[in-house]
Amino acid sequence: MVYHFHNAVWWGLVNGACLKGKVMAQNKTIGFIGVGFMGHGMACNLMKAGYPMWVKGNLNRTPIDSLVAKGALEAATPREMAQHCDIIHLCLSNSPQVEAVIRGEDGILAGARDGLVVIDTTTADPTSTVVLASELAAKGATMVDAPLGRTPKEAEAGTLDTMVGCDADTFALIKPVLQCWAGNITHVGPTGNGHKMKLLMNFISMSYAALYAEATVLGAAVGLPPAKTREVIGSSRLANGFFDTFMTYAVDRDREVHKFTIENAAKDLRYVNAMAADAGLVNIMAGAAKHYFTHVEAIGKGGDFVPMLIDHVGRMNGLDMEVEAAKGRD
Repeated sequence: MVYHFHNAVWWGLVNGACLKGKVMAQNKTIGFIGVGFMGHGMACNLMKAGYPMWVKGNLNRTPIDSLVAKGALEAATPREMAQHCDIIHLCLSNSPQVEAVIRGEDGILAGARDGLVVIDTTTADPTSTVVLASELAAKGATMVDAPLGRTPKEAEAGTLDTMVGCDADTFALIKPVLQCWAGNITHVGPTGNGHKMKLLMNFISMSYAALYAEATVLGAAVGLPPAKTREVIGSSRLANGFFDTFMTYAVDRDREVHKFTIENAAKDLRYVNAMAADAGLVNIMAGAAKHYFTHVEAIGKGGDFVPMLIDHVGRMNGLDMEVEAAKGRD
């Protein structure tokens, strides 16, 4: 391995686990493709741990410029990144994007070699993941699926959740890397299982969003404002972290509280329904949840964040949830 030094980067070649809050240089060069809401914080934490970093972004230059200013090198193509890095993280929106980055003319496969590890943190289609894993294995590379739980806030803090699909030896190899950006790490079995587990997680969370939106709108329609719903449910055994986040928008109108788009949620629910179909299961709940999100996509508002689903459910029922949120809030 040839290490490419940069005058803004400081590292050594020291083995050991990543210790949060301390800078410990590592002997692996890391690549990161997709430094958006989640990826930027993850890449920052890897750099804080002393890992040499290569990055590649999309249209938004702000996170790329931020990381380059901290000492990261910028790759022109995924192929170039694969030629220089030991481990590449992907944090993209969907499986077609992952497939393009790996299989493209200047993709990761074109630069892959023995020992390369690709960690896909995208919420992706597990069927696609397994096929890509076999294609990378033919080049001597290893595919790991390690999708994420929690929000950009935890990404910046280095306390994300991740569910990891890979063999035991690979998991042991990459765990110190994962510990730089995740506080809760669970090995869930072979490659593909991480994405399967993440789809179950997002099936539950997006169904929560649909349920909370419908219930809160119903409450408003019968004279119970969102603030009162939050007060009662939030202090009961039905409370949970997702409810708190959702109602922070529903009542306080904090648009930044959960920066995950309805478009991405709809995609995840499509993957959930496809997984159920492949397994031959009846999945009435997942099908029902999907319709709220696909409706919002269909009217051109897929870029809204998930808690904003409540506004769309309100409009479908003739209610302005901005007005309803102000009732009893103070």
